[in-house]
Amino acid sequence: MAGNEWMNGYLEAILDGGGANDDDDYTRQKKDSSVKSGVTVIPQLGAFNPARYFIDEVVHGTDETDLHHFWVKVTATKNPEERNTRLENLCWRIWHISRRKKKGKLEQSKRLQKLRQERERGRRDVTEDMSEDLSEGEKLGGDGQGLKLSESHYNLELLTEQSLKEKRLYVIMISLHGLVRGENMELGRDSDTGGQVKYVVEFAKGLAKMPEVYRVDLLTRQICSPEVDSSYGEPTEMLTSDQDEDILESGGAYIVRIPFGCKEKYIQKELLWPYIPEFVDGALGHILNISKALGDLIGDGTPVWPHVIHGHYADAGDAACLLSGALNVPMVLTGHSLGRNKLEQLLKQGLHSKEDINSTYKIMRRIEAEELCLDSAELVVTSTRQEIEEQWGLYDGFDLELNRKLRHRAKRGVHCYGRYMPRTTVIPPGMDFSNVEVHDENSDNDLDNDSVQLPESPLWGEIPRFLNNPSKPIILALARPDPKKNMATLVKAFGECIKLRKLANLMLIMGNRDDIDQMPAASANVLTTVLKLIDKYDLYGEVAYPKHHKQSEVADIYRIAAKTKGVFINPALVEPFGLTLIEAAAHGLPMVATKNGGPVDIERTLNNGLLVDPHNDKEIAAALYRLVVDKTLWAECRKNGLQNIHLYSWPQHCKIYLSRISQCRMRHPQWQSENDLNENMDSESDSGSFKDAPDTSLRLSLDADRPSRSSSLNSPFDLDKLLQNEENVGGISEHIRMIMEKTRDNQSKLRETNDVNSQEKQSLEHSNSLGSSGKLLLRRRKRLFVIAVDCYDAFGKPLVSRQAIIIQEIMTAVRSSGNFSSPGFILSTALTVSETISMLQSIGIKVSAFDALICSSGSQLLYTAGDNPDSAIYPDPDYDSHIDYRWGAEGLRKSMKKLRGPENSRFLVEDAKASNFHCLAYQVKNISTAPKADELRRQLRMRGLRCHVVYTQNCSRLSVLPLHASRSQALRYLYVRWGLDIANMYVFLGEKGDTDYEELIGGMHKTLILKGIVIDGSEKMLRSPTSYGSEDVFPSESPNIVSVTVSDDKEEFNTQQIIASLHWFEGL
Repeated sequence: MAGNEWMNGYLEAILDGGGANDDDDYTRQKKDSSVKSGVTVIPQLGAFNPARYFIDEVVHGTDETDLHHFWVKVTATKNPEERNTRLENLCWRIWHISRRKKKGKLEQSKRLQKLRQERERGRRDVTEDMSEDLSEGEKLGGDGQGLKLSESHYNLELLTEQSLKEKRLYVIMISLHGLVRGENMELGRDSDTGGQVKYVVEFAKGLAKMPEVYRVDLLTRQICSPEVDSSYGEPTEMLTSDQDEDILESGGAYIVRIPFGCKEKYIQKELLWPYIPEFVDGALGHILNISKALGDLIGDGTPVWPHVIHGHYADAGDAACLLSGALNVPMVLTGHSLGRNKLEQLLKQGLHSKEDINSTYKIMRRIEAEELCLDSAELVVTSTRQEIEEQWGLYDGFDLELNRKLRHRAKRGVHCYGRYMPRTTVIPPGMDFSNVEVHDENSDNDLDNDSVQLPESPLWGEIPRFLNNPSKPIILALARPDPKKNMATLVKAFGECIKLRKLANLMLIMGNRDDIDQMPAASANVLTTVLKLIDKYDLYGEVAYPKHHKQSEVADIYRIAAKTKGVFINPALVEPFGLTLIEAAAHGLPMVATKNGGPVDIERTLNNGLLVDPHNDKEIAAALYRLVVDKTLWAECRKNGLQNIHLYSWPQHCKIYLSRISQCRMRHPQWQSENDLNENMDSESDSGSFKDAPDTSLRLSLDADRPSRSSSLNSPFDLDKLLQNEENVGGISEHIRMIMEKTRDNQSKLRETNDVNSQEKQSLEHSNSLGSSGKLLLRRRKRLFVIAVDCYDAFGKPLVSRQAIIIQEIMTAVRSSGNFSSPGFILSTALTVSETISMLQSIGIKVSAFDALICSSGSQLLYTAGDNPDSAIYPDPDYDSHIDYRWGAEGLRKSMKKLRGPENSRFLVEDAKASNFHCLAYQVKNISTAPKADELRRQLRMRGLRCHVVYTQNCSRLSVLPLHASRSQALRYLYVRWGLDIANMYVFLGEKGDTDYEELIGGMHKTLILKGIVIDGSEKMLRSPTSYGSEDVFPSESPNIVSVTVSDDKEEFNTQQIIASLHWFEGL
């Protein structure tokens, strides 16, 4: 019909959404008023009011408050033609939102279906790979003594209760975002300073009081911004009293603030990602210093390494992964809130696209960090069973069904080929009940207007201006103004239930605020919506919403609600745990809570309330009304909560936690001589090589399912012979393994082999002379210059002439700058050892020009040394064992064979010559069909395989490495092993590189990006288009990163630019 085209869209939106019944008081009121005012333009159809449904269900369901304002304007328009035009506009807007919601649900369904199919395919591959040895494995290990899953049933020492008490553990906890301090926590100040901050502080305090624990360090960010209190800029804050008799010297709990990023600014958590490597380097220095100090106090001079590094939330978990890899210390993770779950919830709302969500929340970077945490963590701590099954179950790296299969095989002693799923455990958060005062419920049975005595608190002085009758039961909600806390739905539920409004008041404690306009957009929108709803339902005198409260007043808030026989409510869309529910129960308050997340387990444990659908305002109102009216039910819920609350005490929490981490594998840095790290060097050598280096042959620690290798190796390698021997060109680590296995298994045959005997004899003699000549000069270096420029032609071959210019000019620039005496140089490359040596020889640069070589993308670390430095290099066997964590070469090889496609159309072909014991190398035959590095890693995760995937040499080679093997982590290893401060390292990169290029940029080291010398890199194979960008990995602006143009025509080199950059760094 003319002028009413909008009705087609209107009716279609109604039909798409379904109907609703108007059966409550508020609906009847609205219906009557609508009829009287003549506003309703669609006739009423029986009991169903389409216009009412359209506005209250569809419009309000969109969370777009401006739509309601638009509707008000429409109803106020007297001109019929103008009103119909506006209705048409409104209709299409809402119809579009409705369609977008449906599209979102369809896409979510497709994603979940795809995930299920990929997981099923991965499980089939795993079952097929492991079924070949099932019978033999059962024969070998039916009694549990055969080949074991190395990470589940360790063949290494586990902590018993007795050893726990003897060890006096050192525990590291990390919580990066928000404002963290021990007293007067500003909870609710912003979305980053919430329950997690309180949890980690109280957890650190409680853990430090346990007799098994000597020291707990809670690492967070140092903030020296005028926006926040100066206490957040203090480097250290003691959480436990030094007067406590159980706290010994340097023991107890501490907040340690590490500066990273711009410490003059308070940065929200979504923007912290690029600065995490810088935090890791700073935290590494702190841990090394404390470990040495504790070693002098309680370790008989041996460093006391952290027993675990525990990351809280994805950002801290990402940092814990890197620290765990650098220190070879077990990692523990508590997710608190998970990115995939949040993404699914936001997509389900249909208000924003995945791209918009990622831009706002950096959600893809967060999800990848959580996947990395699953790769590294030995233990994942959750608050509820639901978090394990429904939230972690969404991740590629966690599969409950595969987890059960692997652990079942491990118990039978059957080989799992390096496949691994982290252990999970449910430990509900604790609470300090020492200051909780619970009043007798019978003392206030007959409340009247004068019977409630309010606590002496400035907050309660404001209550009369909010509430007409403060003695009515208070429905209390305490949460920061965050959309997912769902406060608007609570106000709507209260406002629409007339009978509930007559019996109770509503109190909303939504953080602290001065000016809503100055708050973050999301928080401001929530508060604005709540205030408008209060006005809409005319709730003045029935709702209290104070602007400020102190942390010390929270207990009083709970007490007054309990004294009025009120109810605590948590209506969050999803609540990871719900610490406020525990606090409320401890003060005698029954609860109404969301049925999504942690409250399910809390209610099952405490049996003190009702669970509701947070999307259903009528169900919320009915549950609140029931508890307010039914005094018997209220008293029963109160009693149950108080009786069972001890299950959530901090001593109980810490006791369970210690019992769980006692099962973690005891890993820590192990060298041949622990004193090597701690000795102070008296002088600095002017020599430029390792001529005075000691014996670098160190012990190797092995996994249970790895073939045993010899405990030491004292063999340099003849480079010419290595280059000529094509069978061994795959790498020195493989050569080491072969020699050691022969030494162990067939020593008599080796003695009969004159060539081997001769080589070993010469090697031993050389090592002895090397060890007696002095200290490793690498430790004496005050500055290290790492050349990590990836320069290849279109076919992935090194551009030898350009590489020669790069190396020579960098060395010339460093030596001619005049600021560095006795500089050290390291070459870091994706080339194998043999390829590296061949390249250096072809350009006339001696191997001894470098102190160390990092080869095969970080899977090999070697030192140069000896009387004949041109023909001898020495691997660091400790590094070989250091990166061995969760390395399952056999399982990876089998899975890669399936993933690289059919025999006749494979895009990857195994390259045995470029492989070594810790590197599976593949030639890339068809780059157009090859998966991105993140997709390949994802497929391997689904099969329980944890590794690092790198495309190198202009996408012509793919390297699959151990989880913690990388060129960037190799630098941190040198820091831990030899005390080489990362802040004194200078890393030279091109403007492009291999797919591990980004990892080398961020951190405390100085990075010089040399522009104009690299033709092309492998970055196009790093991530899929829907993933995160490089801006989420390393900072675009940092005082530690300098870009210089050193070549315009790819042949000439501007050394002066490098010298100027080095001078600038030294002037910082």
